[in-house]
Amino acid sequence: MPAVIVDCAIYRDGRRTEGPEGLSDALTLARASENTFLWIGLHEPHEAEFDRVSGEFGLHPLAVEDALKAHQRPKLEVYDDSLFVVLKPVVYDPESDAVGTGEVMVFVGDCFVVTVRHGDASPLRTVRQRLEADPNILRHGPTTVLYAVSDAVVDHYIEVAAELQVDLEDLEAAVFAPAGDTRHTAARIYGFKRQVLEFRRATGPLAAPMARLAGGSVPFVHGHSQPFFRDVHDHLTRANEQVEGLDRLLSDVLSAHLAQTGVRQNDDMRKISAWAAMAAVPTLVAGIYGMNFEHMPELRREWGYPAAIMLMVLAVYALYRLFKRRGWL
Repeated sequence: MPAVIVDCAIYRDGRRTEGPEGLSDALTLARASENTFLWIGLHEPHEAEFDRVSGEFGLHPLAVEDALKAHQRPKLEVYDDSLFVVLKPVVYDPESDAVGTGEVMVFVGDCFVVTVRHGDASPLRTVRQRLEADPNILRHGPTTVLYAVSDAVVDHYIEVAAELQVDLEDLEAAVFAPAGDTRHTAARIYGFKRQVLEFRRATGPLAAPMARLAGGSVPFVHGHSQPFFRDVHDHLTRANEQVEGLDRLLSDVLSAHLAQTGVRQNDDMRKISAWAAMAAVPTLVAGIYGMNFEHMPELRREWGYPAAIMLMVLAVYALYRLFKRRGWL
């Protein structure tokens, strides 16, 4: 299982220590020693590979199934021997303006933590390094790991929301620009709205689990950790408000773009109608004088032809001035 296990360590009083290589012996040592717990990190394990871990730690089959299949909503489940939390980290690619999500499953037991990562959007490596650099925090046990992972995921939500806000401002500027190519603007808005929806699927469902952790009385979570989870919940609330604000602004931008498109189409139709009217007058006069009748006014007069041309010019000029004054041209 070396390709599946990203890291595995025993922590005693917040410090990483050497221990048995076997999972069973390591778990036995963690349970036998005071202020000691085992933290094992897995990356996209298959069923056969995860069976050994789930068997050693006594993980619930339903939670194991969720951890293997992934594509889960953020949630918190309490089982007899462990706590199961699903988080969805978010990553933003500025090159493609796309939001991507991963999944982090955290199993918390009496003296162990099992983290399962799916996808590339994961803060686990930096979280472990940061915690190992501060033993005073890590000595509080598995609850610290759950808090640190949740805090890292939620804090990154705020960073991604800020980046999306910058992109939305650029999109607004493009929509309300006085001139420019707007043929693909609606597609850009819909694409942006899909990215925000993907972001919302990660942040929205997490509110209830964080509120539950912040409220206390959750098994396998230290009671003194409530203020820390309340802080995470506050940050998550802020992130959710930012996501909702982005969604509302996108709807307003789309409505404004459609309204502008309708106004431009009306302007185009007025211009087309005005030019068509100006073209219709000389066509009418020329059509009348082009009829093959012998007795017609001014047909045999020398000034008849110039008079007809002058009538066409004056009529077109009068219509042009009229449409120009009304803003049609």
